[in-house]
Amino acid sequence: MTAGKWGVLTTILLVTGGAFAVLKAGPMGRQAEIATGYAARVVCACRYVGNRSLNSCTTDLEPGMEIVRLSEDPAAKRITASVPLLAKRTARFDGEFGCALDG
Repeated sequence: MTAGKWGVLTTILLVTGGAFAVLKAGPMGRQAEIATGYAARVVCACRYVGNRSLNSCTTDLEPGMEIVRLSEDPAAKRITASVPLLAKRTARFDGEFGCALDG
């Protein structure tokens, strides 16, 4: 690869990385953090306190939450909500006090 191609590649990587950092640190990143925390906590309580199915619990989320992806770890009684590349939060059921977000 020639020096010019390396320069172009480096520039593309820097611009992409900078754009991603701005996106993550900006309002969209903060909204993704809030949305994933909310979704993880609500669905965890629905699933493990209310004993409903994961699919049923997704109907409890507010409109506009379709971008949030949910996954379940039944053995650990844990729900993880994520917005790809922006945010990820996990809520865990402890059996005594309900569901709480992990650190």
